[in-house]
Amino acid sequence: MEGSKPEHYDVVVVGSGNAGFSAASAAKEHNHSLRVLVLEKAPSSWAGGNSTFTAGAYRTVFKGLEDVLPIVHNVTPDLAKRIDMTPYTEQDFMDDLQRVTGGRTDPHLANELVNQSNDTTKWLARNGIKFRLSFERQAYEIEGRFKFWGGMVLNVVDGGKGLTLQHQTNAVKRGIEVRYESPVVGLIRSDVDEVLGVTVRSSSGSTYPILATGGVILCAGGFEANASMRAANLGPGWDKAYVRGTPHNTGEMLKMAIDAGAKAVGNWSGCHSTCWDANAPTDAGDQQLTNQFTKSGYPLGLMINTDGDRFVDEGLDMRNYTYAKFGRAILQQPNGLAFQVWDATGTGWLRKEEYAPDVVERISADSIQDLAKNLTARGLSRPETFVRTIEEYNQAVSAHRQENPSVIFDPSKKDGLSTRSSKGGLELDKTNWALPLTKAPFLAVKVTCGVTFTFGGVKADPKTAAVVSEYNEQAIPGLFVAGEMLGGLFYDNYPGGSGLTSGAVFGRKAGRAAAERASEKKTSAKL
Repeated sequence: MEGSKPEHYDVVVVGSGNAGFSAASAAKEHNHSLRVLVLEKAPSSWAGGNSTFTAGAYRTVFKGLEDVLPIVHNVTPDLAKRIDMTPYTEQDFMDDLQRVTGGRTDPHLANELVNQSNDTTKWLARNGIKFRLSFERQAYEIEGRFKFWGGMVLNVVDGGKGLTLQHQTNAVKRGIEVRYESPVVGLIRSDVDEVLGVTVRSSSGSTYPILATGGVILCAGGFEANASMRAANLGPGWDKAYVRGTPHNTGEMLKMAIDAGAKAVGNWSGCHSTCWDANAPTDAGDQQLTNQFTKSGYPLGLMINTDGDRFVDEGLDMRNYTYAKFGRAILQQPNGLAFQVWDATGTGWLRKEEYAPDVVERISADSIQDLAKNLTARGLSRPETFVRTIEEYNQAVSAHRQENPSVIFDPSKKDGLSTRSSKGGLELDKTNWALPLTKAPFLAVKVTCGVTFTFGGVKADPKTAAVVSEYNEQAIPGLFVAGEMLGGLFYDNYPGGSGLTSGAVFGRKAGRAAAERASEKKTSAKL
């Protein structure tokens, strides 16, 4: 269909994930008469991009339980009386974002993300996204009360799969057209570098143009599923990381945007990488198990590499602030592998969603020595070192407890149970939740590095999500960005749940700005 007559829409969104659907919904909400098109290169069976593979968690500012109860679907009045939930303020969110990124987050983007988070989640709820309180992931039941921790309390009913389905349902309701198996292969630009539309490749291999009156919104993900781009940008060995989500986020739109003059910004050598089941598929996530391959129970136990050594402080911080960077630490170990280990006490706190026998290979034994023998068949090269590591850890835990008998284990906060005492400690201490590994049976699972999304992207105006030009630091007319393609927010790490929130906050901004631009152009054309 090359040379065919262009199709005309008011707003064109590239990518069918949370950011893309948020942008499309915002455009339609601004002016329901606008023609809004979502283009997705993947088939409909892979709709949602990486959003489908998430747990559907959103980090948002909230004043307390009473602020989130109106939008959740799983709390009865009786249950509400048993919930302890500390407010999560704008300052809390900003402090977490600054802390985990080493102070490098773009302050203007961060300010918009934080200050718009509460209103945006409530806007999503009005657009058909069904939230719930995340009891399983973000609360521990202690003495009959549910104690929420880590500043994040919301996720979506049915997780990432539910999120995608609910976005699709809302798109149909609003009259948004979604076209799958329609990869964008080019941006159509004017002589003055205004983006006028896109060129799309059909299933037959021919291409055709689509013009967008208000603009094109790029929400097509990062380059996490592109092994060569990972190795080139993240560094040697990253081509061997496991892909957690869609295999279709391969970076073409990032290249296209930069070739069109977009300014590349952010942490191009950084990514969200987590502890991942070593028996999972390597090049794409499992569409049924999705996020269940995540292995986030390490704060309650130990992580030991195939040489038998620990390599991270498992109790450094709440899981929400370490899981996105510990995958990198695993990838740097021999063979890019490690074992997570618990005794019977720690095992009792593990989430069934991630550690049930039908989800992960559970390697167990009645002694640490026998566990080490069982792990040699799974890659442990130095079983004697493995045993010694745990014995030295247990001795350090015992010494700390003898000197600090009043310190009580509490997984809902940084409890201070550690391996440090007046006798010294370990070369690498565990600083919280240092439970001894002494009670049989003992359990281990084998983990590797799973890459979720990349942090490098393009610069955008914080207020409108308009893409900023490399050449003049001005907005490129007709081009907007949201989701993983937005650069500058995250460096080396991110606060759990802030990725989906960012996609919705800036997707909403982009959709509204593109719709306003389309409406203004239409009005001018009538004059």
